[in-house]
Amino acid sequence: MNVMDNSKIQEDDIDLGLLLSVLAGAKDSPLIFYYDGQPVKPGYHVTEVKAGQFSALDCGANPEAWMEIFIQLWDIEEGDRTHMPAGKFYSIIRKVTEHVQLDGSAKLTFEVSDGVRPMQLYCAATPVLSAGAVHVELSPRPASCKPRDRWLAEENKTAAACCGPAAKSGCCA
Repeated sequence: MNVMDNSKIQEDDIDLGLLLSVLAGAKDSPLIFYYDGQPVKPGYHVTEVKAGQFSALDCGANPEAWMEIFIQLWDIEEGDRTHMPAGKFYSIIRKVTEHVQLDGSAKLTFEVSDGVRPMQLYCAATPVLSAGAVHVELSPRPASCKPRDRWLAEENKTAAACCGPAAKSGCCA
């Protein structure tokens, strides 16, 4: 079995450590998540934070192991509430660490539902501080074929080495 390898996070994914480091510098700013082209409603709640250690076998019979943190957002409108300050979200995560071991480099997945539609899985892009708020774009977490992904990465690496600016071989001619 492969050891826990959190380096396999998608390039456009962020980990919990990056999210918290951005939030630490903007604690009074509203934290607004976006998914399906819309911002979460101002009354959203963080309803659950969980950490999991997974062991699996991919479709190429390769053993896999990783850590993943799930943050569940309940996207509701509630009274005259405003978007949660980044510092409150930060404090919620820190409170969770008193009871659950969270690895800052773990893959980060958001589970989002409005309480009516089924929960959907999302990955988060790098937070952006803009117009006095922290904005985090969530995109659907797609399925993938890990053996194919590894093969494509190796092919791209080979092509870059062969056809890069310093390449002197005729493989790209």
